[in-house]
Amino acid sequence: MTGLNSKWDARFLELAQLVASWSKDPSTKVGAVIVRPNRTVLSMGYNGFPRGVGDFVDRYADREIKYQMVVHAEANAIVSAAESLLGMTMYGTLYPCCECAKLIIQSGIQTLVVPRAERLERYAESMARSERMFVESGVVVRQI
Repeated sequence: MTGLNSKWDARFLELAQLVASWSKDPSTKVGAVIVRPNRTVLSMGYNGFPRGVGDFVDRYADREIKYQMVVHAEANAIVSAAESLLGMTMYGTLYPCCECAKLIIQSGIQTLVVPRAERLERYAESMARSERMFVESGVVVRQI
């Protein structure tokens, strides 16, 4: 990877980290940024409850309720986009679960950039499925 690309990757991952900080989830804050080929931001998202749904502390504290109600950062970025995502790049703060991987693939996103880090053990099986789907579908994943 060229120095220019790595600088932009670092910048957009830093932006995704900032977006992640907007999440009210006390245990896992995730951010996603979708970028056009000309390096302009198309859309952003963070994990949280749907618009208009109360984001009460007790809901976040109950893992079963939280998992049923939270919209993941990647999904929020995709549904918030006001144009086609075909050929775009998504930057995320965490390797996506298989549900988000399906959305990334179906939306036409071409490249995914995530930090090289340990995957969360409780999501390991889902992330392994994501990896297989990305390989089969031709989505390029760069872990930096």
